[in-house]
Amino acid sequence: MTASLSRRATFACLLLLCPLLAWQSVVLGAPVKASQAAELKNRFRIDHMVDSLTLVIQRDYGSAPVVVVLPDGSKWYSTRHPQHVKWVDGVAADMIQIEKPMPGPWQLLGQVTDGSTIQKISKLDIEVEPLPQPLFQGERLKVTARLLGDELTMRMPGLEYMIEWTSRFTSQHKAGDDNFATGTIIVGAYKDNGEELDEAPDDGVFTGAHNLEQPTGHYMLTVTARNNVFEREFVMPFVLSKQPVKAEMVPNNDPLKGIWQIQLSVDESQVLLAETHFEFELVGPAGLQVPITLQKMSSAEQILYLPKVTEYGSYRVKGTAVTTAVGGREVIFNLPEMFFNLIEPPAPGPSAEELAEQAAAQAAIEEQIAKDNAIFWIVTVNGVLFLLGIIAVVVWRKKQTLAKAMAAAEERLKQNPPTEDKPTKNEIETLDLDDIDLTMPDDKN
Repeated sequence: MTASLSRRATFACLLLLCPLLAWQSVVLGAPVKASQAAELKNRFRIDHMVDSLTLVIQRDYGSAPVVVVLPDGSKWYSTRHPQHVKWVDGVAADMIQIEKPMPGPWQLLGQVTDGSTIQKISKLDIEVEPLPQPLFQGERLKVTARLLGDELTMRMPGLEYMIEWTSRFTSQHKAGDDNFATGTIIVGAYKDNGEELDEAPDDGVFTGAHNLEQPTGHYMLTVTARNNVFEREFVMPFVLSKQPVKAEMVPNNDPLKGIWQIQLSVDESQVLLAETHFEFELVGPAGLQVPITLQKMSSAEQILYLPKVTEYGSYRVKGTAVTTAVGGREVIFNLPEMFFNLIEPPAPGPSAEELAEQAAAQAAIEEQIAKDNAIFWIVTVNGVLFLLGIIAVVVWRKKQTLAKAMAAAEERLKQNPPTEDKPTKNEIETLDLDDIDLTMPDDKN
């Protein structure tokens, strides 16, 4: 009886179904042969002792999610199923988590891939490669992770699209660390697509490349793998140390010569000097790309001279360093980019003869301007004086005419004095007004 229960527990943990679906006999404990599995037509049996399981079903790329037929004839769809069922459908697979499944024969309807392995899993977990120590700032690091089904690596096409991997750094806020004020930073993810640092697609090994361009100090690494079916997390503390190799552009006191230098520094307490190598690329105007390699460091502090540049403009230097840590770990660093400018010098000044010619030309121009100004003012002043003279003559003649008219009027009054103090209206009308020249306007004083 105990042996039978053990066999049933083994069946509940993991059952690989090949090529379509295989199932294990509860009574005898013998797996169904591959030749018999094809006759099952995606049918399998769940024992009454199974409390929970996860179905991972591989189907043809782009096909519709499978339909699950229960022992009582009811059907589950990816868009319609009970609340205790969690379902994730990808472009080439389905992942279905079932709590307390109904015992009895089950069936899958769908385009299950011929020759594929369909898995029944009772336990899902992740395995994450821990970060090495010491871990350096700016390091290019390759780390891996795996999705485990009943402690075995799960591998199938399309699994990469069904799981979201996220890596985070969280500062431990220790006094004196550069990351004291840093919070939580998303630094990368894990992929199984055969690109960048991942070696092969769909091999079950998820590869990550964390961004280590972060402030140094104590962190907590948190790696999360999740989808609608499950969520797993891996946590570990680590220390991000300062980069043991440095490359800095030396200030150029004479940039017109077009020669720049890079100061290289190596911390021999962290890495091996004899196994430290630098590679740079000088990028400049007109498509300039010059590789520069330093295979051997003669000392921990060394100057690297860049090739002389002649084209005026902006330049940048990209670099990497390859070395070995004191503990024997091989390390690659991405060095910060460096920049400099080759500025075109100002044009030379004019000679003494040219200066003399320019001064003579300027003097001639100023003399001509002075003559033109003098002529302008002479003409202007003379014109104003002429107009004032005309106005004065007109005013003088007007006054003379008026004085004569007044004198003639007084003379007539003397010859014909009025009988009263004031002349009568008739007497005034007897004045000979023809003697008064009224052609000029009156001048009122």
